[in-house]
Amino acid sequence: MSDPALDAKLEVKQASKEVKESENVAEKYSAMTVSKNSEMNMGELSSAFSAVPTHKPVKKQIQFVEDKQEFSRFPTKTGRRSLSRSISQSSTDSYSSAASYTDSSDDETSPRDKTQVNSKGSTDFCVKNIKQAEFGRREIEIAEQDMSALISLRKRAQSEKPLAGAKIVGCTHITAQTAVLIETLVALGAQCRWTACNIYSTQNEVAAALSETGVAVFAWKGESEDDFWWCIDRCVNTEGWQPNMILDDGGDLTHWMYKKYPNVFKKIRGIVEESVTGVHRLYQLSKAGKLCVPAMNVNDSVTKQKFDNLYCCRESILDGLKRTTDVMFGGKQVVVCGYGEVGKGCCAALKALGSIVYVTEIDPICGLQACMDGFRVVKLNEIIRQVDVIITCTGNKNVVTRDQLDRMKNGSIVCNMGHSNTEIDVASLRTPELTWERVRSQVDHVIWPDGKRVILLAEGRLLNLSCSTVPTFVLSITATTQALALIELYNAPEGRYKQDVYLLPKKMDEYVASLHLATFDAHLTELTDEQAKYLGLNKNGPFKPNYYRY
Repeated sequence: MSDPALDAKLEVKQASKEVKESENVAEKYSAMTVSKNSEMNMGELSSAFSAVPTHKPVKKQIQFVEDKQEFSRFPTKTGRRSLSRSISQSSTDSYSSAASYTDSSDDETSPRDKTQVNSKGSTDFCVKNIKQAEFGRREIEIAEQDMSALISLRKRAQSEKPLAGAKIVGCTHITAQTAVLIETLVALGAQCRWTACNIYSTQNEVAAALSETGVAVFAWKGESEDDFWWCIDRCVNTEGWQPNMILDDGGDLTHWMYKKYPNVFKKIRGIVEESVTGVHRLYQLSKAGKLCVPAMNVNDSVTKQKFDNLYCCRESILDGLKRTTDVMFGGKQVVVCGYGEVGKGCCAALKALGSIVYVTEIDPICGLQACMDGFRVVKLNEIIRQVDVIITCTGNKNVVTRDQLDRMKNGSIVCNMGHSNTEIDVASLRTPELTWERVRSQVDHVIWPDGKRVILLAEGRLLNLSCSTVPTFVLSITATTQALALIELYNAPEGRYKQDVYLLPKKMDEYVASLHLATFDAHLTELTDEQAKYLGLNKNGPFKPNYYRY
């Protein structure tokens, strides 16, 4: 049993000790004064609070090793530009298209000027740094965990090798998720050569990992326009390799092969295209009677439209905007140009955060849908002076013109969620009277002579894949759709598909969806024989006619 009197004495003694220690800390802190033109060493300041001094501190002044500077002064124009460059360099990894392991000290030598060799002795690739392959492999393994349906397809068909003999040349975003698709195609028997459809979306370490396994990859993040077309050409034009299938995103590869290598193009057995822009180009070729191979329009398949375009963009639009601008969307006035599936996803996400959302549309049906969903449908010129953010989702060209950019208010954000980089008239901004400042990776401030700034993201290219990441699970749906389309076109008997553009068969759409239901432990109801007869359906599907709109 404790003695109350003794306890009281101990408490007084402890309190006295703490007061004395506090006085010693305060004394040391007061001794660490600095002159107006110098600053305190943060390590010494930290140590003052982390330990109790055992001796009386000595008063001293701490000087910068480098030139002294008063930070209260506003930096000169030159100072601002150099600071902007240093910020851009230091934040490249944080704001890249995904977690990037690219060493910031890497030299700026173009990959085209380097000779690199993988562990198998091959030089048939061109990536930023083949030594990043190990890190890229980790990214691919992580992606595989959320792409179980595609992995399931790989396991089911691996023994049959339905793509044996297929030589696929691909032009898509090169990410960890795309790598899972490419390696699935290889496992099913295909040979692949790959390039990027976007100069900013390539994950360098993933490109290295693919090159290490023997896939000929020609792509790196930050290509020039010349690099972009050079990479496409290297994929197509190589000695001893004749492509017979195309997987395209945007139509650039198809267009290049059609123009530059017409004899090679005529021998292609099928084209699979997954973007609005690329599909539009295919239909133009078909209408003109110049499409000499069958093509599969994956973009308008239900599993692409409703999942990749709608649900994916509903999440990734916010990811891209937050990473690049740190903007708060509550109360902001945002205009979304186009109310297709991409526009619908963007509008839903922004509305949920409290933004005031306007929509521009050319289609009365989509316009009416926007109205019924609670959005005001306007012409861009009516609100151009008051909006805070413009997002284009049309796949068209010159949706936002120089005249409209001139009338935007200071601090407005302009970005694109459509595949093509033609929606915002970026070329018109590259004039002598406007100043461009790179403030972060993929973030430019375009400055007008009166000091007005417009924030342009990814130079008008696809925001989500240039500035952030895309949900892996959604990409599994699209990748599975692409793989099945390639298998269908490659194995189709002669005469089934003519020289035209086709939609993915409904049965395949349903099969892709069924593969992904297991992730949610979802259990579908089965029709009875009586019910199937009443509806006039096969019990195993397809369950909807081709004209059904989901």
